[in-house]
Amino acid sequence: MKKTKGSMEAEISKAITQWEKDYLGRGSISVKADILRDMIIVTLKGILTPAEYSVCETKDGMLSIKRTRADLVESGTSDLKLLITHITGQMVLNFHTDISTRTGERVMIFRLQGDLEKEF
Repeated sequence: MKKTKGSMEAEISKAITQWEKDYLGRGSISVKADILRDMIIVTLKGILTPAEYSVCETKDGMLSIKRTRADLVESGTSDLKLLITHITGQMVLNFHTDISTRTGERVMIFRLQGDLEKEF
């Protein structure tokens, strides 16, 4: 049975939540994946712990948390790419991510080899 766009987005959201729990030790409050042309844009909310918010009150603290969180996710990039490839059937060409230390929101962007949105 062919997947719908919505069901694939939900599957990606669920898989990334599980990856966070398995790899990082905790998941975010909400995860939303959107397929747009050759990209999958994932928004994760509730990333930071209360202690990390406290550390982020200074510029040095904020930079430290951003760097640490980026390093953690970057170290698991190959697993994330495999996860997306398994769900979509498309190779991931590029992966980009950033976190807002003000809102505790992370954005992940996966660039795929083809236009996934056209498949629906």
